[in-house]
Amino acid sequence: MDQQDLKRRFATLTTAHLADACIRAQLPVRCAPAPMQAVEAGSRVAGRVSPARHVGSVDVFLEAFEGAGPGDVLVVDNRGRLDEACVGDLVVLEAQAAGLDGIVIWGLHRDTADITAIGLPVFSLGAISTGPLSLDVQPKDALESATVGDWTVSREDMVLGDEDGVLFVPAARAEELFTLAETIRDTERAQADRIRSGVSLRIQVQFGAYLARRRQTPSLTFRQHLRAVGGAIEE
Repeated sequence: MDQQDLKRRFATLTTAHLADACIRAQLPVRCAPAPMQAVEAGSRVAGRVSPARHVGSVDVFLEAFEGAGPGDVLVVDNRGRLDEACVGDLVVLEAQAAGLDGIVIWGLHRDTADITAIGLPVFSLGAISTGPLSLDVQPKDALESATVGDWTVSREDMVLGDEDGVLFVPAARAEELFTLAETIRDTERAQADRIRSGVSLRIQVQFGAYLARRRQTPSLTFRQHLRAVGGAIEE
């Protein structure tokens, strides 16, 4: 999936749709931890991961920009540190000039007002005034992968962010996942329209029939029932 197609299709989806698609495709749901939020509410980001492991200097980001392609997203691994900011306005401005789609930081940012004015989507764990507090030797593989929460991602992954947070998906499965997500979206929208028109969700998903079947087969799960009747509210 190219960048233009990715942006077009993600514009009508949410990370929630794609997370449910991962479940349906039996893939790990690789969400960034809940504190990861957009600096500016309503921001959305979608692109290939451009990873960078921060060790105290911005040069690793500048090096990442040298190898990044248009629409990539800088994913910064600062080990989730909450005692220093590793990205400020100059890095964000340079990322924008390099054609990146945004920045995701497993750590903190600063220069919030300036970043907001720049307009490039930035997701982080929050803000703090101080910049890097130490400088370590940059490992040779600093641009090969980045860890965000429990997940390690690379250029083989795509990153998607919106009001619900940040999600990573394998680029090789993106087409499949987006198609599944679009099916889930359409099913849920139809269900919502029917609720508004007076048909309860319980009626739509034949909840009474599910309860009756569960009395006969206690191992039956609601998710199995939903699959049988075409529901999509859990995946």
